Amino acid sequence: MRIADTGRARVILTGILLVLLALLGAPLFAVIAASAMIGFSRAGVDLSVMAIEFFGIAETPVLVAIPLFTFAGFLLSEGQAPRRLVRLSQALLGWLPGGLAMISLAACALFTAFTGASGVTIVALGALLFPALVQAGYSERFSLGLVTASGSLGLLFAPSLPLILYGVVAQAPIDDLFLAGILPGTLMLVLLSLYGYWRNRHARGSRGEASAREVLAAVREAKWELPLPIVVLGGIYSGYFAVSEAAAVTVFYVAIVEFAVLREVPWRSAARIVRDSMVLVGAILIILGMSLASTNYLIDIGLPQRLFELISEHVEGRGTFLAALLLFLLVLGAILDIFSAIVLVVPLILPVASLYGIHPIHLGIVFLAAMELGYLTPPVGLNLFISSYRFDKDIIAVYWATLPFLLVLMLCVVIIAYVPELSLFLLG
Repeated sequence: MRIADTGRARVILTGILLVLLALLGAPLFAVIAASAMIGFSRAGVDLSVMAIEFFGIAETPVLVAIPLFTFAGFLLSEGQAPRRLVRLSQALLGWLPGGLAMISLAACALFTAFTGASGVTIVALGALLFPALVQAGYSERFSLGLVTASGSLGLLFAPSLPLILYGVVAQAPIDDLFLAGILPGTLMLVLLSLYGYWRNRHARGSRGEASAREVLAAVREAKWELPLPIVVLGGIYSGYFAVSEAAAVTVFYVAIVEFAVLREVPWRSAARIVRDSMVLVGAILIILGMSLASTNYLIDIGLPQRLFELISEHVEGRGTFLAALLLFLLVLGAILDIFSAIVLVVPLILPVASLYGIHPIHLGIVFLAAMELGYLTPPVGLNLFISSYRFDKDIIAVYWATLPFLLVLMLCVVIIAYVPELSLFLLG
């Protein structure tokens, strides 16, 4: 008994030390690797198994899509694509009450889908949209909240990096995830657009003028960006491309346009853009590799089964489980970035959710939608701090400005969670 108590005390002490290391700023992959190494060592398993697991991710064919789509997104943000995208949206929707708000939502969603990082969207498009919204007559508080909330909207649309990463971790078909995210992502855009319309329905100064000439000019100017969604989605769903091949075609197309056709990005910047984008990719991959090793250890010791037994004692059915899951993900999204959360948490909750009859594709959409809220959840939501820094606003002011949009998105996430048909309808 004393030996068992001593062993349990060591495990608890080790866990506390690892948590403290993470809180003190130790790299997340190092903390994960240390926990896996300690676990395997206690179980008498040779540590070479970690290297084998890490190497195993290289055999995932779709993995190559992650660096390719990331590089394409960073390359787009370097040129004038954000400005052209905003102009086109303004020409199409600017005449509506709240039209510029809808434009901001749509432009940010599309841009985030390709960059995969909400912070990049706020930095790249915020400089265009925030002053434009204020100048058009929107209140500064509304404009600040809108741009901050819009930063993470595109995470459910193809070819979003979190969608691809979830597919890799959960071993789910990525083309199914691309389809599944369309209706839930559209729901978020529609409800936020309706809120923007309602808030500004009497503000005449916030409307532009409808002009067929301006629409044609904006389409002509954005003619090189418009084929991108068709190339990616059309190529995948027509069967011409696999996801990784679509990523390669996207990079080739964007590079030709930005470097050779429009010449908005000088060739000498290529090495810097590659470096900046691959820093993000490298961080994701090393966390993914370590997490897979750690997850396999947790599965070997039966943690998912124990977790289910513990949850089933307090959670009666599927609806209660979803409510508990949403609360957990809301807190998780506020303290952990979305990529780390996917590789750490998904392998644990996936088998538990399946026992409650939740489809893995639906779980993925719910997971990512809830993690979007984490970017906006006080006190440590990432988008809140990026927006505060980018627009030189007090963080409390950003909290209050974002609150109405957070509530609308919460409603969306609840609908997405409890109406699985939204995620699964297009899958047939």
